[in-house]
Amino acid sequence: MTKPKNDTLLKALLRQPTEYTPVWLMRQAGRYLPEYNRTRARAGDFLSLCKNPDFATEVSMQPLARYPLDAVILFSDILTIPDAMGLGLYFIEGEGPKFERPLREEGEIRSLTIPDPAVHLSYVMNAVSQIRKTLNNQVPLIGFSGSPFTLACYMVEGCGGTDFRQIKTMLYQRPDLLHHILNINTQSVIAYLNAQIESGAQAVMIFDTWGGMLSHSAYQQFSLHYMSQIFAELKSEHDGERIPSIIFTKGGGLWLENIADSGCDAIGLDWTINISEARRRIGHKVALQGNLDPAVLFAAPKIITTEVEKVLVDYGNGDGHVFNLGHGISQFTPPDSALTLVEAVHSLSRKYH
Repeated sequence: MTKPKNDTLLKALLRQPTEYTPVWLMRQAGRYLPEYNRTRARAGDFLSLCKNPDFATEVSMQPLARYPLDAVILFSDILTIPDAMGLGLYFIEGEGPKFERPLREEGEIRSLTIPDPAVHLSYVMNAVSQIRKTLNNQVPLIGFSGSPFTLACYMVEGCGGTDFRQIKTMLYQRPDLLHHILNINTQSVIAYLNAQIESGAQAVMIFDTWGGMLSHSAYQQFSLHYMSQIFAELKSEHDGERIPSIIFTKGGGLWLENIADSGCDAIGLDWTINISEARRRIGHKVALQGNLDPAVLFAAPKIITTEVEKVLVDYGNGDGHVFNLGHGISQFTPPDSALTLVEAVHSLSRKYH
């Protein structure tokens, strides 16, 4: 496969020299864009949007048509794996994802099987291939998955936005059952991400959205341990090109040193940690991605530019920084605010390289 014409993101993730700091946005194809909402309306619902490679390609490409971004990320959902396991994923408008059959009984947990990406998740692989072809080597394509623990939260709780009572009860009362779920999820994520890489993904990211709600020891045992297993078995090279890997644990600032030893190439940071502090602690080991508070994008353009520069100043001179938000972009963000951010990163960051 050919390198993208703009490979700034890939170089930054591998801590190689770049002319400027690359930028992309978590959830950059989403409801803040009018064109996304029009495509979603044509698709009928969110799952139909995800499961149709034509629609998934269309919305993945929309942010790149509007902004000079340095990467495109696959449009999909982190819950494709448990959906393929037969848990009955569905969405209610305004309430987020739910499962018809959450994991509560030991028999159901013991009978979990690893989905075959080529069979049960072929629509994702088709989307990856189609997006990569449509990109025509403009910028890299990022593939992704939810972390084993984050997937388990949804699988056991049955929905998001909970107090995690069900999964934490299982964690302390029946850790053997949770470890079984996590083992199955880990093997599923390895197969899923490797299939994305074979289909054309040029970097991959693991979203550990709920790892930050664990205690210190529980995070090591039930989240990071399994992500380290994934990195050990991920394809780090494909068609002669390195495939960088990114890990993002929301609320994971306490464990940066441990995360940096997981085998990943880059760590995504939320907005609660100073990126200068993060670089001092682990910047010699991995690249850093982040970490502007998404709420900054509700402010005036001058303030957005100022806040962007603060992050760049905090990171300082040198390479190994991918600019991003500290979490996904809000659906209420004015589209022009994202343009202000991207242009500010590109223009202000050159003096640091």
